[in-house]
Amino acid sequence: NLLEGKKVLGKEIWGTLYAVAKDVKVQIEFNPAKVAEYRLIGYENRLLAREDFNDDTKDAGEMGSGHTVTAFYELVPAGSGTGGSGPSVPPADPLAFQQQTLVPSDDLAVFKLRYKKPGDGGEASILVTDRLSEKALLVPESNLDEDFRFASAVVEFGMLLRDSPYKAQASYQALFERARQAKGLDLEGYRAEFVRIVEMAEILDRD
Repeated sequence: NLLEGKKVLGKEIWGTLYAVAKDVKVQIEFNPAKVAEYRLIGYENRLLAREDFNDDTKDAGEMGSGHTVTAFYELVPAGSGTGGSGPSVPPADPLAFQQQTLVPSDDLAVFKLRYKKPGDGGEASILVTDRLSEKALLVPESNLDEDFRFASAVVEFGMLLRDSPYKAQASYQALFERARQAKGLDLEGYRAEFVRIVEMAEILDRD
C-alpha cells in the first residue's frame, strides 16, 4: 500500500544504497563460570563456523546507513539449577584428551565485531572488542527500556509463528500486552501496526 511504499522507498532505501560496513561478523563468547547454557534465537541461516570469524575471505552481511541489527540470546545462569526453555539435553561426558581451565573473570561475555570499510579496496578487516559485565547485562525487568521490551515481544511472536520447541510459556496475550505498553512515541506508527498484526494472528490461531 501507499504507506508501505513510503516506508521502503522514503526511509529504508538509503540504508540499501549506502553501505557503511561490509562483511560484518559478530562473535560472542560467554563466560562458562557465569553462563551454564546459551541459545541464539533465530539467525539459523546466518550462522558461521567459529573459525570463519577471523577468515577475511568469508563473505558476510553488509550494514547500510541507519541500519541496526538486534539479536536475542536466552541465557541460563551457572548454578541456577534450571535449564532453558527448550527440550532438556543430557550433559556431555568430560573430554578424554583435553582439560578445560577457566580464566577467573567478573565479565559475563566478550563481544567481538569484524568489518571491512566499503570501497577502500582492502581485504583486511577491522576488529572491535568489548567486555560486558554482569551488571551491564543482567538488568531487572523493571529497569528494561521500551525498545528492549518491544523487541522481546517481536522475538516471542516469531517463536509462536514457527511453533518453536523453545517457546515454553510464550503466548499471544503476553506479547500483545508487552508490545502495547512499550509502543512509546511511535511517530511512524510501525509499532502500532505490529500490535494489530499480533491481534490478527491470535484470531487466526484460534481456528
